Amino acid sequence: MIINAKCKKCRAYGQKLFLKGDKCYSEHCVLNKRPYPPGGTKQKRQYKRSMSNYQKQLFEKQKVKLFYGINESQLENIFNKAKNLVGSTPENLAKILEKRMDNVLFNAGFGKSKKYTRQLINHGHFVLNNRRHTIPSTTLKVGDTISIRKESENIKAFNNIKEDILKRKSPNHIKIDSEKLTVTLEKEPVISEINLPFDFDTIVEFYSR
Repeated sequence: MIINAKCKKCRAYGQKLFLKGDKCYSEHCVLNKRPYPPGGTKQKRQYKRSMSNYQKQLFEKQKVKLFYGINESQLENIFNKAKNLVGSTPENLAKILEKRMDNVLFNAGFGKSKKYTRQLINHGHFVLNNRRHTIPSTTLKVGDTISIRKESENIKAFNNIKEDILKRKSPNHIKIDSEKLTVTLEKEPVISEINLPFDFDTIVEFYSR
């Protein structure tokens, strides 16, 4: 069995990072069959039970970068933005990441993976508030509405869009119109309701050193 490099990353961190899109939601997810780290013999493979604070911070930071498809400088910039906002910095950090245009569209079922969703945005297949938009990292505001560009409605990527929307369980802050094929950020994300598998406090601690 040949395991994709992306699947190995999920195994290395011991949780689904949804790097393979639909496969991650199916019974074919590698973590279902091999819930242990790659490399070495099966008997020796196990997840670290104890790590230093610094190791935990790096561990969480890397998971978030992989999950949202961002690099180090992007995450650091988002942290700097989050700490200047009113309220909890860890929660602000999580909210900004959740409100990224590529993440919202993926959660709504408009892309099979976050990487693929970013490509669709880059190629100009989406409209934000009635204007063509090509920046996946845009942080949406409450009330912002995304739709498929009229000229792109019949491309292969959207052939089964309505079925894909029904398959995906979207968070409560996103409103989807499956007939008009629009996605609206209806309200601010409530991080406790989304149940994200990350410890944003440790990431804030890392950048606050």
